[in-house]
Amino acid sequence: MRPTRLRNPVTTSVLAAAATSVALLMTSLTGAIPAASGTTVQAAAVDCADGTTVQTDTGAVCGVVKDGVRSWLGVPYAAAPVGNLRWAAPRKRPAWSSTLPATENGPTCPQSAALGAGSTNEDCLNVNVRAPENPRGKKLPVMVEFHGGGWLLGRPADGSHLAKAGNLIQVGVNYRLGIFGFMAHASLGDHSGNWAIQDQQESLRWVKRNIARFGGDPDNVTIYGASAGGASVCSNTVSPTAKGLFQKGIAQSGEYNSLRGGTVNTSWQPGDCKSQLPTEKQAQQAGARFSKVLGCEGAADKAACLRKVPVQTLLDKSGDGLGPDKGTIAPIADGKTLPMSPAEAFKKGKVNDVTLMHGVDRDETQLENAETPADYRRLVRQQYGPHASAVFDLYPLERFPEPSAFIAYRTIVADSNSVCPALLNDQRLARHLTVFAYQTDNADAPPASWLDKTKPNGSFHVGENQFLAPGPVPPNPNQQALGNQITNQWTGFARTGDPTVPGAPYWPKFTKRNPNVLSMAPAGTSELTTEIGKQHHCGFWNALTPFNN
Repeated sequence: MRPTRLRNPVTTSVLAAAATSVALLMTSLTGAIPAASGTTVQAAAVDCADGTTVQTDTGAVCGVVKDGVRSWLGVPYAAAPVGNLRWAAPRKRPAWSSTLPATENGPTCPQSAALGAGSTNEDCLNVNVRAPENPRGKKLPVMVEFHGGGWLLGRPADGSHLAKAGNLIQVGVNYRLGIFGFMAHASLGDHSGNWAIQDQQESLRWVKRNIARFGGDPDNVTIYGASAGGASVCSNTVSPTAKGLFQKGIAQSGEYNSLRGGTVNTSWQPGDCKSQLPTEKQAQQAGARFSKVLGCEGAADKAACLRKVPVQTLLDKSGDGLGPDKGTIAPIADGKTLPMSPAEAFKKGKVNDVTLMHGVDRDETQLENAETPADYRRLVRQQYGPHASAVFDLYPLERFPEPSAFIAYRTIVADSNSVCPALLNDQRLARHLTVFAYQTDNADAPPASWLDKTKPNGSFHVGENQFLAPGPVPPNPNQQALGNQITNQWTGFARTGDPTVPGAPYWPKFTKRNPNVLSMAPAGTSELTTEIGKQHHCGFWNALTPFNN
């Protein structure tokens, strides 16, 4: 069948041939780190498969069937955020009358072309829905992915594996990124910014209204994501406007920013699960400086001027967001969508009533590597300032095997930025919610494409993604056992709220009395531990972590 094709451009994906200077920007993308796609090309419509037509609340869509999975791709969940809707809360998509062939990936949201295939298409608020071709039972659980990419880059992963293996509905969300997702300015109204998080919540409202028509249970929704996707789970866990939109969350590698915040971040603006976010006032001041760079601060109607700036100009001028006049490209404590930083809300118990899985990878880093002893000393002083001498004492270079500078600094960064803050957030959350804590200890995983394969990268950032959206090359038996375990735990948790399921080890909740963390390891060797805090010097690092004084 070939229904009338509506405006639903095809996007292309290419593998990034990124230079070292942009390698850090790759580390949070979903899956095996293909470049962010979104370049719109014209191609012949793919025929819909028989029996895939679904009537959503804005119009009918039809999809494709492949390898036991039914897919509807690029389905709009909100109006295009263009014109007066640029930097405005998402609104419901106008209805269409003809059946929409949802057979090709929709456009990704505007992002840099530095990685090989950027996007300038603002009409990007779409979801991919995947379901098992032959579902077992009715009202399947739903997993909604918010992809990573430092809030700047990325696209949803292929959710076919989870849908088929877990007998569930998987939804991947495209949401506004970078300056388009977080621009704050007084002319844009009170509480401006956090458009990306509002998009995520609008996609969850679309799920609540529509997912039953695809076979899903709107009252059994789990959100999940890695890196900025993990930070998205943290943000929605504390956002009052997300209340009731999901029941469970899986935050993967959501602690990744520099420990000491805005003064030393050299890869991303502060925006992770532990960061102290800029206030509404600070974000609007940054927006005013960015508006001045764009030539709009003197305009009679500043908002109208800003909304007329070409997409590419906004991408070029905001860049990586690390300069003083780049605007806000990560979450803001805006007083409404996020009344406060997630970690502060965790500490105060200002959280939605949800159940969480939460963890990081033991050796993950998001900073420059140390190649020499001189690099090690320079980078420690850069990142830890007045605390550098104590860091040198805790992590003496002579205690590490060669390449000692690389391993020592990798260990310091992982402990300070990820491992200890994640454990501290487990402690904070467990006072108010049911939390299942984990640490991935998979040091022999095949290295991801952005890593230097000559180095001992250890258990690297977002390492679980390779199992949630497997590539074409099967892993070795040890890795496959871990992949099977993770698939069972993630999908089992989505079904029941408990990751202790067939094909996976016992995993009790994290409590003050029993602070168990599941160490996830290959070959069926995962085990519970309570020793992470001692092994990683968390007593020292926790004293420097935001909201722990």
